[in-house]
Amino acid sequence: MHIVVIEDDVDIAELVAFNLERQGWNCTLVHHGVEGWEEILRSRPDLVILDVMLPGMDGMQIFRAMKEHEMTRSIPAVFLTARGELDDRLEGLSLGADDYITKPFSPKELVLRVRNVLSRANAGAAQLVVRCGPLVLDKNTLAATLNGAALDLTTAEFKLLAYLMERPGKVQDRYELQKVLFGYADTTQSRALDTHVKRLRQKLGDYAASIGTERGVGYFFNLEPEEKI
Repeated sequence: MHIVVIEDDVDIAELVAFNLERQGWNCTLVHHGVEGWEEILRSRPDLVILDVMLPGMDGMQIFRAMKEHEMTRSIPAVFLTARGELDDRLEGLSLGADDYITKPFSPKELVLRVRNVLSRANAGAAQLVVRCGPLVLDKNTLAATLNGAALDLTTAEFKLLAYLMERPGKVQDRYELQKVLFGYADTTQSRALDTHVKRLRQKLGDYAASIGTERGVGYFFNLEPEEKI
């Protein structure tokens, strides 16, 4: 696990790193806000620990930038600051911060809170990956692979396949699938749905039959390769 600690007080930053590295986590220390944001973009760590009051770019600004950037919005963040007032704490949490620790802090409490945040983040990341045999979809990056080879799927094809894979063996109503793809369902979208299914089957090759049809109802997913003759 890689943790970026952005804290302008060198002694506190080193204390944080000392306690976290004792747990086997790798820490990078940064003491300036702008440099901290650049480090997050460069290394895309597993967790960021932010002081609120930082030179150049404060912790709230960094966190807002993280949530606005596609590459960093899923990285969990913990605020570590001497500003313990309720309004400051609520502001950080309202922005979506994963935790908020005030100084002075107990090193043991720090470790426990960081471990809890990482555990929640790992659990959430696992839910973003859909696996069925050799077929793997990463909902965070929209990457799809089959037997380790990349599948070139459109966003609509990815959404359709992910929805079906998450409900294996269960027939999904055509109108429900239309709402997944288009946000609404009506008869004008019926042919578009069938076209997406057709193209998706073509891209699945030997596994085209994994997307089954229930006539008059909809489609279902059942991972079975086509038989070779």
